[in-house]
Amino acid sequence: MIRPTPRLEIHTDRIAENLHAIVGQCTEHGVQVAAVTKVLGAHPALLAALPNTGVSMVADSRLTNLERVAAADLGLPTLLLRPPAPRTAARTVQVADASLNSSLVTMQALSEAAEMVGIRHGVIVMVDVGDLREGVWPDHVVDLVSQTSHLPGLDILGLGTNLACYGGVIPTADKMELLVDLRDEASRVTGLPLELISGGNSANLPLMVSGQMPAQINQLRIGEAAILGRNTLDRSAWPGTRQDTVELVTEVVELERKPSIPQGERGQDAFGQTVKFVDRGVRLRAICDLGRQDVAPEDLTPVDPGHIVLGASSDHLIIDVTDGDITLRVGSEIRLRPTYGGLLTASTCADVWKTSADER
Repeated sequence: MIRPTPRLEIHTDRIAENLHAIVGQCTEHGVQVAAVTKVLGAHPALLAALPNTGVSMVADSRLTNLERVAAADLGLPTLLLRPPAPRTAARTVQVADASLNSSLVTMQALSEAAEMVGIRHGVIVMVDVGDLREGVWPDHVVDLVSQTSHLPGLDILGLGTNLACYGGVIPTADKMELLVDLRDEASRVTGLPLELISGGNSANLPLMVSGQMPAQINQLRIGEAAILGRNTLDRSAWPGTRQDTVELVTEVVELERKPSIPQGERGQDAFGQTVKFVDRGVRLRAICDLGRQDVAPEDLTPVDPGHIVLGASSDHLIIDVTDGDITLRVGSEIRLRPTYGGLLTASTCADVWKTSADER
């Protein structure tokens, strides 16, 4: 079978290996893992990696992705990562068992929606401890929990926070201790157990394994570390994981020897940039069927160490293949490994075909 390009190939078994390793590490520290599926759009090849790994929940930021999770019937509770908009309350309580929230207005809407269909919806109240993304500021946490504690149809599960995303703020023991202290005060005032403290994402793993994360933190929401095997603080390989889990495959549509420097008077490129070029002399250049409309070229690393990604227009990826290990021709495939950002854009691009790596 000739498979189309460009395409993402997902190695289910390798991601499952990574999940086993990370869940094992987390279990040693009393931490449950909510597996985050958003970077691959909850693709079936990813969902197939989740059973029997020990993950406690499936988490995603998009309701459409959680609908795919529901269709897969994994038998795991689901968590909506992005605080829902009030107008999506009815759909949220139908698709997600719980959601992250920081707005009283939204939680009132969720309460009404849950009551209307006779179900209970779990809520994790998000606290902003410095990254400046979602979350109520610390001095408002107790008031918000108190205001939501009597809303019918809702179960206030606990508190959560998020770091190292928007502001790049690194999780520290002080940040986590603040979250624990806020949980304890909110629990004292409301009488709610607030047993769940969702301390963050893959960026918390270094703090956890160092033994500095407070023992009360009992959940992490893990995506990149499991799917790409990366320490998200510096993108180094995370211990016990592999990084060859997803590959982006593109096809060569032109193969020519050309100079390294454009010839003629130059202005801006199609994206308003003035690009600097390195003169390597005449080189063998592959033009491939992948462009910025699909993924940013700076988010791609060739599997062949002799290949160099030079750049891209909207529809064409240019790769210097002069020193490659394999002889190429027009119609040959070139494999690349995406960063988290590259994987996110490629997996949501309709023109990039997604498939299990086993379907060859």
